[in-house]
Amino acid sequence: MAETKDYLKLAVEALEDKKAEDIRIIDISELSDIADCFIIANGTNRSQVQAMADAVEESLGRAGLSCRSREGYSVARWILMDYTDIVVHLFDRESREFYDLERIWRDGKMIDPASL
Repeated sequence: MAETKDYLKLAVEALEDKKAEDIRIIDISELSDIADCFIIANGTNRSQVQAMADAVEESLGRAGLSCRSREGYSVARWILMDYTDIVVHLFDRESREFYDLERIWRDGKMIDPASL
């Protein structure tokens, strides 16, 4: 997971640069085959959430990792970005609270973004 950790760090740095709120990383590798990790964060408005998605895509793209699919960008209430081993979930505040992915995936291992 060393390479994944490097990509996680790049994504977190891109989100921090765009002032993302409450960045969380959940290791779901032992729970699901869909990905190794989720990154979850939120912004305060549509423009910020889109800017966060753009920053992650640019940063990971420069590192050679391309986004397999991206959904929800035009509405920007919940943008989902699939990088195979990493899935990035970017929300507005209301949608993040409503969908509460942290509760759904509570059996996953929380990773402190500062530890990357």
